[in-house]
Amino acid sequence: MLHGPKSTQDRAARLRREMSLPEVLLWQALRQRPGGLRFRKQHPAGAYVLDFFCPRHSLAIEVDGEVHARGDRPQRDTDRDEWLVSRGITVLRIPAREVFGDLDAIVRHIVHTARG
Repeated sequence: MLHGPKSTQDRAARLRREMSLPEVLLWQALRQRPGGLRFRKQHPAGAYVLDFFCPRHSLAIEVDGEVHARGDRPQRDTDRDEWLVSRGITVLRIPAREVFGDLDAIVRHIVHTARG
């Protein structure tokens, strides 16, 4: 199980209260345990906070808004993904705009990815 230092745990708790609309919509679907899978929201992992995490299948799900394409954010995301992969975590990135489209298809994709 991935955990983080107290500062990351505190940030995760704050982020749970301040989720973006796409994160809230996806969480409403994931909390229903699609495919029998259990997910955690805003889960601390080292210095990072994962939007969603399926511990059973070591799957991190990141909802990427427009900010992920700006400044140094793409490199930071790459560094984060490499850190997670080095710890056996699969990272699935979902553009936030797609959550407003076919949410059921996104959830099916998540379940399929988790099961490998």
